[in-house]
Amino acid sequence: MPRAVKRKEHPLSMRLPETDIAIIDRAAALRGRSRTDFVRDAAVRAAEEVLMETAPIRMSSAGFKAFMATLSEPAAPVPEMVELFQRAAPWESKAFTSEVDAGSREENASKQKARSGKRR
Repeated sequence: MPRAVKRKEHPLSMRLPETDIAIIDRAAALRGRSRTDFVRDAAVRAAEEVLMETAPIRMSSAGFKAFMATLSEPAAPVPEMVELFQRAAPWESKAFTSEVDAGSREENASKQKARSGKRR
């Protein structure tokens, strides 16, 4: 007598506008995944976030005291963060500024050329 095989997968059907499907397909293609894999992953991730936001955190009394003691200690600087905040921002460098200026000049010149062509 054949045994019934229990399915591990359950279908999920959704009706979406074409614009939503197009966005999902573009994003899935950029990740190199199928639409199904992409949507499944996004839905599970969103569900996990909701569950983590609402899940109570349980710990022993000793664990809670240790946690509170750690929070009560003075903050210690993180060397990597200190170094990061001491760096100049990319837009503060001369190379970046000259690239932006060159791009702006070219863009303005092409706009002006287009405007002068329309006036004639």
